[in-house]
This record gives sequence, C-alpha cells and structure tokens, in this order.
Amino acid sequence: MKKFTHIAILASCLYSATLFAKDIVVGAPMPVFADKWLTYLYDAIKDYDEKHDDITFKLTDANNDPAKMLNDVETFIDQKVDVLLVVPTDPKIVKVIGIKAQKAGIPLIVANRAPAEQDLKYITSFVGSQDSTAGQMQAEFIVEQLQGKPANAAILLGELGHNSQIRRTEGNLSVFKDHNNINIVTQQSANYDRARGLDVATNILSAYKNINVVVSNNDEMAIGTILAAEKLGLKDEDLLIVGVDATPDALKYLGKGLDATVYQSAIGQGHTAAEVAHKVAKGETVDKITWVPFELVTPDKKAEYEAKYQ
Repeated sequence: MKKFTHIAILASCLYSATLFAKDIVVGAPMPVFADKWLTYLYDAIKDYDEKHDDITFKLTDANNDPAKMLNDVETFIDQKVDVLLVVPTDPKIVKVIGIKAQKAGIPLIVANRAPAEQDLKYITSFVGSQDSTAGQMQAEFIVEQLQGKPANAAILLGELGHNSQIRRTEGNLSVFKDHNNINIVTQQSANYDRARGLDVATNILSAYKNINVVVSNNDEMAIGTILAAEKLGLKDEDLLIVGVDATPDALKYLGKGLDATVYQSAIGQGHTAAEVAHKVAKGETVDKITWVPFELVTPDKKAEYEAKYQ
C-alpha cells in the first residue's frame, strides 16, 4: 500500500512540475534589429520576459525583408507558439500574417506599425501611438515659436509608404494649412536615417537658402539636419528643427540645434505589447487598440526624459 502511495505522490509531483514548467511561448518576428529606436522596444519586451517566469518571447530579425518575416511567422506557427507578437516590416504584410495566424488558431498582436483599418479584423490587438498626433504636436510647437512671423519650411519624410511617414506628415500639414505665414518649400524622404538625413538636408539647405524651419518625421533625420547645418556654417538661431522619438541621442542635441522632439515611448509600446500578449495567452480580454500617448519634449524637460532611459 505504501509503495502505491509513493507512486501516486510521485506522479502528482511530476504532473505539477509539468504544469509549472510549461512556459507560454510568444513568437515575436521583428523587422530589423539594427534600428536604433526599435532596440528600446525590443529591450522592453526582453525586460518583461525576464520579470515573468511563465512566459518566453522569441525574437527574430527579418532584416527589413517581408519575405523573411513571413518565413519567421510560418516557423513560429509550425512550432505551435501560443501567441504571435509582430512589429511588421510594412503594414501591408499584416493581412497576410493575420490570415495565416487565424488559420492556425493563434492570436496575433501587432505593435508600433499600425495596420490599415480594413486589416484590423485579421488581428487580435494593436499597440502603438497615433502618429498624426505627433505631427500635430510638432507643427503646433513651430506655430507657437514663430508667433506669426513668416517661415519657409522643409519636411523630411521617413520611409515612403510607412504609416508613420504618412500620418506624421498629415499631422504637420493639418496644422500648417491654417497658418498662411508658413510656406512648405519642399518635402523629401531621407528614410528615417541619420546619414541620409545629412545628405538630403545638405542638398535642401544649399538649394533653398530661405529655409528656416525643418520638420522631421523622426529624430535621426533631425540630427542629420543639425550636422548638415553645422557643415554649411549655419547658426542654431538660423533654423528651427523639430523631430520625433526623443531618443537618448536626440536628447543630447536638445537645446543645441534640436528645438523640440516628440517622445514616442518605445519602452511603453514594448512593455504594453508584451503585457497584452501575456493576457491573451492566459485567455483574458484585451482592447482591440491600445494607444501609448506621445509627449512634446522641449529643452526644459531634457533631464526628465533622459531619466526614462536610465
């Protein structure tokens, strides 16, 4: 009788251990590990992973290749992960990923890069920030700084076709259209890249001597503009430069060429997306869309936002 009791206890212990050892696994195909801003989002997901024993996030790098991302998604589906958490290479890929996930019965969380409205039906939840708001905040800051004085502006665009590029620029223009003192001279893409921003801004500032405002879809291109202005011998007071993201690199330039930026919380998006994936895996109800708010950052707030990265 004692022998059977010991066997029963052992079986019970093994069953309990199996239950507790069973991790929730989240397949997390990411667009590119080399992107400066996105690294903070990835780090937030990893931090969430480290702080929760019952869940594991597996991140993969698509190297900005949609075909590679689809392959990563298919691999995770074959592995029967509990949830997919995706920052898409391009919003257009969401529908394809969503159909694959739905066929496999796997919930899909999309973060940062918003899918088209008609594609929301293919996902479980989206976590991100309203890019048009960032553009509006940039433009409103510029309007306030100009106080009705005439200005000639250039807009540096991110990667053409990306939701953030489209919406942030729309936000800029929605404000500027009501202010006749602001003339948009040119809009050119620098692909969200600092080196490309330096080249494009150098060309713009050389070709259009009257430009005194540069609105950038992100901070990296804004930094490129600051470097271009320095190369051309322009003074800080000659240009009003505004970016988006409030990365640590950008904060170093705040008040030293960069007049303002708009904080997009990569940490907030990453943590919230991981939390939503965790809740979905446990069968909890989540909102279809969760917005992480943007915040205007001016030089007087520099220390406050630097502290967010410490």
